[in-house]
Amino acid sequence: MKRIVLYLLTNFAVLLVLSASMNVLGVGRYLTANGLDLDQLLIFAAIIGFAGSIISLLMSKPMAKMSTGARVIDPQRPANAREAWLVDTVHQLADRAGIGRPEVAIYDGAPNAFATGAFRNDALVAVSTGLLQTMNEEEVAAVLGHEVAHIANGDMVTLTLIQGVVNTFVIFLSRVVGYFVDRVLLKNDREVGIGFYVSAFVCEIIFGILASIIVAWFSRQREYRADAGSAALLGSRVPMINALARLGNLQAGELPKNFEAAGIAGGKAISALFASHPPIESRIQALQAMQRV
Repeated sequence: MKRIVLYLLTNFAVLLVLSASMNVLGVGRYLTANGLDLDQLLIFAAIIGFAGSIISLLMSKPMAKMSTGARVIDPQRPANAREAWLVDTVHQLADRAGIGRPEVAIYDGAPNAFATGAFRNDALVAVSTGLLQTMNEEEVAAVLGHEVAHIANGDMVTLTLIQGVVNTFVIFLSRVVGYFVDRVLLKNDREVGIGFYVSAFVCEIIFGILASIIVAWFSRQREYRADAGSAALLGSRVPMINALARLGNLQAGELPKNFEAAGIAGGKAISALFASHPPIESRIQALQAMQRV
């Protein structure tokens, strides 16, 4: 339950702060004497919705480093042979994918890895110590290929745009419902009543949960694409299949909720609808069903 509460707080915090700030500044005056100004409300919702997701994207790299305690490896002075191999492997994969070489980092934790960053040519790939200790080099390379494929596919930006769209409709619909409750049910004939604020806030949470299902569905689809991308970058699907099979027998390290969708293995979800990752068995089956790579 604690993880679900933290997820909701993370998902809505930026939106609520921006929404409240703009209302205080008088920007959100979409209620008029003649009723609800839907055009103005939609513009307001889009500004808030996309601003929240874009701000989150721009902050993704520093937030990921801070929340996981990831240590970026200096490519010119790796501390040991393992770090040198990690940097070299990520750089080779990035060159094959046609993207800029991302920063490479290590963080302490159970087996997992993630990629994040606002730009394809300025991203971050991080792996946990647990993953490095439990997988062989071929399997680690497959995981790194998966993360590089996420970057090459532009998954972070696409996810941000989708989040911006659903945020827009969450804000828009919650305020339409709030207006209906305030004016029709409570029969308030003033500008804005308490019924509007309470109803809009509650609906924002409810619609936000429903919108999370859409975002989670896209996140699951991009995992299949990243698995296939890893197979293409390595020239074989076998390493990725082996890495997933090994990961399936391990306790995947949970990432901070903000970055769970970016990891190689998502944490347990309240239901399959909210899962950021498909079941490992399904991912292996999808790779096995691919034309031979």
